[in-house]
Amino acid sequence: MKEFTKLVTAVDQTTKTNQKIQALVEYFAQAKEEDKIFAVSILIGNKPKRPVKTSELREWTAELADLPLWLFEESYYTVGDLAEAIALMLPPQQNEHQLTLKETLELLVRLSDLPSVEKKKLIIGYWMSSDTAERFVFNKLITGNFRMGVSRQLVIKALAKYLKQEPTAIAHQLMGKWNPYEENMESMFSTESHLDKSYLPYPFFLAYQLDDQPANLGAITDWCIEKKLDGIRGQIIVRNKEIFVWSRGEELLTDKFPEFTSLQQTLPSGTVIDGEIIPWKDGKPLPFQVMQTRIGRKNIAPKYLKEAPLVMVAFDLLERQGEDLRQKPLEERRDLLKQLLASHPDENLLLSEAMDFSSWEEVSKFRENAREFQCEGLMLKRKTSPYETGRRRGNWWKWKTDPMTVDGVLLYAQSGHGRRANLFTDYTFAVWDGDLLVPFAKAYSGLTDKEINVLDNWIKRNTLEKFGPVRSVKPEFVFEIAFEGINASPRHKSGVALRFPRISRWRKDKSIQAANTKSDLLQLIDVQNS
Repeated sequence: MKEFTKLVTAVDQTTKTNQKIQALVEYFAQAKEEDKIFAVSILIGNKPKRPVKTSELREWTAELADLPLWLFEESYYTVGDLAEAIALMLPPQQNEHQLTLKETLELLVRLSDLPSVEKKKLIIGYWMSSDTAERFVFNKLITGNFRMGVSRQLVIKALAKYLKQEPTAIAHQLMGKWNPYEENMESMFSTESHLDKSYLPYPFFLAYQLDDQPANLGAITDWCIEKKLDGIRGQIIVRNKEIFVWSRGEELLTDKFPEFTSLQQTLPSGTVIDGEIIPWKDGKPLPFQVMQTRIGRKNIAPKYLKEAPLVMVAFDLLERQGEDLRQKPLEERRDLLKQLLASHPDENLLLSEAMDFSSWEEVSKFRENAREFQCEGLMLKRKTSPYETGRRRGNWWKWKTDPMTVDGVLLYAQSGHGRRANLFTDYTFAVWDGDLLVPFAKAYSGLTDKEINVLDNWIKRNTLEKFGPVRSVKPEFVFEIAFEGINASPRHKSGVALRFPRISRWRKDKSIQAANTKSDLLQLIDVQNS
């Protein structure tokens, strides 16, 4: 555990990618063999389940520090991070423990089934036998909020360097939901290990947002142009007479999407298709919110299958007859995909349409009016491109249509987290419903650091009421809120829910009376769904 704490500290103290990679490589070279696989699991985002209430952690800390609970709460509010606040306020270390990372995580698992008194005894014992840095990491793990300044791709690069393997092979072996208690470094990363795991998807190739004019990409004839549909990116795998449906978020969704069960018989074994899973009816896509009626449900009743039928719009073929096609050019993979779907047709598997444009000007015009064609914009893919791993610049671009926008009035504010813990950076906005301002969206991104500081000072001077960490403020400022979609929602006071809301700009030129209305929002729903 001490080695893992040193790693967390080393990564936290640098912003340089190469230094972070080197710190990871050194950790894997020095760490106990049993700890390495657990470290990999945590580093790529597999957080342990929280075994204790945070309210109990706060109470135990205040008791140990001989502080009234209200003073701990005020201190925590100032620090902005519970794990850090606890680590800083506990009494000095009294003894030394020798627990490994694996043993520490096993302790967290055991805690879940223990009564509160036993949990308290074990947690306090750990605190008092650790220094501040290790307490901080332990607290992050126990609260389920462990995050480290490394991306998945960076971990993959470090493992590739340590294991002397190709990054693409490491990325593939890390795919899917795997259990560190059932694996070790050999079973995960030996060159043959993935061959026994027929259920594994390939790492997804992700596109960058195009922020420039497409004319700078060169000749339009070099590009395959498709609609950017609004659904769930997924891979359908048929191997060994079994079918697996994976989302880009590495969730196994086979049972959630029974529409695709027939593909187990339709498609030949050794087939992997990449595409967008979308709601589809009467020959056209349905709004994404229709699909949301099914997401998260444990059991899909016939009603939802009928109201939100799904298809996959396939745009890439990654494996054919067991052969990995990813290094072949897109144009060749697409031809093979066409042949596959023609010889093995299925009503739940559609071919993505290759748009026929003669100029980039035509492309731009279509993109501006993309919503009229039931899509978010366009995908631009170089015909000669291989299927790469992760997000890469150059070969695949997404060019989304401009977002919808609404002008809302700032009504509530809450402190942020991490480096913004002492600033009000999480905002709630409202629109007019008659003479009342009704909250309709929350957003926390889009302002510059300078604007955040100015707004933070204003919020502190213009607070009307406090509701725990939330403050209501004098309705004075208007902000333009951008979003990707809107739908009716009885769970929200405004009657609507926005998709991916964020602050577009501070409308200092507008009075609050000029902000949009609830009626405007409802009209946007009609326009979107027309």
